[in-house]
Amino acid sequence: MNDQHILAVSEELGIAARQVRATALLLEEGATIPFIARYRKEATGSLDEIAVADIRDRLGQLEVLDRRRASILKSLEEQGQLNDDLRARVLGAGTLAVLEDIYLPFRPRRRTRATMARERGLEPLAALLWKQLPEMDPRAEAVRFIDPGKGAPSAEDALAGARDIMAEWVSEDAEARARLRSLFIDRGVIRSKVIPGKEAEALQYRDYHAWEEPVKGAPSHRVLAVLRGEKEEFLRVGIAPPEEDALSTLDALFVRGDSRTSGQVREAVLDGYRRLLGPSLETETRQEAKERADLEAIQVFADNLRHLLMAPPLGSKRIMALDPGFRTGCKLVCLDGLGMLVHNETVYPHSGADTASRAAARVKALAARFDIEAVAIGNGTAGRETESFVRGLELSPGIQVIMVDESGASVYSASEAARAEFPDHDVTVRGAVSIGRRLMDPLAELVKIDPKSIGVGQYQHDVDQKALKRSLDDVVMSCVNGVGVEVNTASPQLLAYVSGVGPQLAANIVAHRAAAGPFRSRAELKKVPRLGPKAFEQAAGFLRIRGGTNPLDASGVHPESYPLVQAMARDAGCTMADLMRDAGKRGAIDPARYATEKVGLPTLTDILQELARPGRDPRPAFELFSFTAGVEKVQDLEPGMRLSGIVTNVTAFGAFVDVGVHRDGLVHVSELSDSFVKDPRQVVHVHQRVTVTVLEVDRERNRIALSMRSAPDAQVGRAGAAPVPSGKGSTEKKPQRSGPKAAFNNPFEAAFRKS
Repeated sequence: MNDQHILAVSEELGIAARQVRATALLLEEGATIPFIARYRKEATGSLDEIAVADIRDRLGQLEVLDRRRASILKSLEEQGQLNDDLRARVLGAGTLAVLEDIYLPFRPRRRTRATMARERGLEPLAALLWKQLPEMDPRAEAVRFIDPGKGAPSAEDALAGARDIMAEWVSEDAEARARLRSLFIDRGVIRSKVIPGKEAEALQYRDYHAWEEPVKGAPSHRVLAVLRGEKEEFLRVGIAPPEEDALSTLDALFVRGDSRTSGQVREAVLDGYRRLLGPSLETETRQEAKERADLEAIQVFADNLRHLLMAPPLGSKRIMALDPGFRTGCKLVCLDGLGMLVHNETVYPHSGADTASRAAARVKALAARFDIEAVAIGNGTAGRETESFVRGLELSPGIQVIMVDESGASVYSASEAARAEFPDHDVTVRGAVSIGRRLMDPLAELVKIDPKSIGVGQYQHDVDQKALKRSLDDVVMSCVNGVGVEVNTASPQLLAYVSGVGPQLAANIVAHRAAAGPFRSRAELKKVPRLGPKAFEQAAGFLRIRGGTNPLDASGVHPESYPLVQAMARDAGCTMADLMRDAGKRGAIDPARYATEKVGLPTLTDILQELARPGRDPRPAFELFSFTAGVEKVQDLEPGMRLSGIVTNVTAFGAFVDVGVHRDGLVHVSELSDSFVKDPRQVVHVHQRVTVTVLEVDRERNRIALSMRSAPDAQVGRAGAAPVPSGKGSTEKKPQRSGPKAAFNNPFEAAFRKS
């Protein structure tokens, strides 16, 4: 463990060094973030998951810096260039950029114009000119270096070669790079222009055909948009500060006086900036802007995913699930209280009166036969029509009819996991099962799908994929462990996200469960092959065994704390089960009596809370939601309508809302609230229920502009609304203060709307 890193992270994050050190030690020992945050509060000073993840990530970055530092030192030593001053500079570099600046003059390189000039013996001339002696005549000095045999046939050729060498010196000067790096960051402007001749093809990027914005404040979605346009060869993108500012900074560093030799240096500075230093720093700034945009986009995705995974579960109910369709019919499945498939068939409620009558009879019969408690209907094509059909059947009043977001269901139905679970059924049956299970427990079902396929991201295919995966994995693991997992019914995909488990141990747990029967205690987990003491320590507190031999096994109390609870019960003169049932006995406990060096009040408080609500589910209670009756397709919408909706995706420029017409509407950031909104996540989140007003409807292109303001200004048929493309290449309009044009001219809509 590097003490310098501990101190650096402590200072950067504002966390005490002892907390950082304790967290780093736990991470080194293989502890997971959920375990550290939940069960090692005394060691870390009650740091939450976000703080633990920040420590992990920053320590990782410093380790990368150290590895590069060691590589550079080794290279310098092998070159025979390493001296005490250079070593100190390398060891003192605090960032990769500064480290690379120091190493740049010594980096092995390809042949450059400066290299060739040196080979022609022109470096001494460059050194003379660099002194900028007032009395020196550059041309007279250059005459001495004329040598047709080596490629300097004239004084002008010799001066040009010398300027090439000086230009490289300018480009490789660490102070110059540092000053201009700050200039690029603070005053750099990102510009995009359409490639001539591609105006028609690049229509989806029309807002970026001639666009510029300070790179320092450019929103992530616009940075990612122009970079995507460049990648698809529709746009040319550049980043630079005002050239006069850059040249003024360099002149102040390198040019002295106004002599003829100073003029040669000034020419070299100009060339060095335009040909070498400028492009190099543009690449750096572009990368930094991309990294910043990636972080913002990944955070948006992570926040959306967390809200989606933590959506309220209906719970263990007998479900009838329908995957709607017009021509192909509706795939119908019936699930028992554990989500097991007990029946499937196809009904045709939308193919004429006769088939609709037969479908009605079948749905009623199956609802009675399997004692159905709720009907889940996918919200895709024919979803609202199927909902109306089922509601019109007048089923038992106790049966709830609920629309379910089916995003990604097709991905799961075609997956290896789905084929393994339902080898004798096709993708339509698997998809319907997934819809039903999502209603029962969204978290348990959605973990089976790659988060990038769920439909709540922003530019997920353009950002750093390793960083995205790590962030999303953190979110899924946090949600799974925060809720807890019933070990006797959980799928291997869900178990794999339990702290300390992973895919292989998850498969081993399921195999042991199938062979030996349900686990009766957490202790029996130790019999699972390859589930050793460390894995048990990490996982046990997050696994639930309801109805087992020990009542604490159904709670979030870690087995390592069982002796404490036993002591509490013994002192209270009752059993542990009595202690969990009797609030009076729990209230009489003084937790301070049971504090030790390793177990303090934070853990003891958690234990008492768990005893009061063993295995509590942190997700909110399920509430029935219904879309506005009579509004089932875009053609039913009219400006001014007030509708119920559910937020399906939140981006940096607004939120998409499902109002039950098979097409999500966009609430631009300027329409989210009566007051100014900087970040849409401050106002809305995925799966939030909202009331919106229809601003504008483009029926030809199936586009809907919505508002959440208290008194929106609905406008109909705005002329000249720019077209919004579909597909991956979508881009986004510059922010507008208000009005439906902000939504209708928003070329991101097709890229982020629910598919």
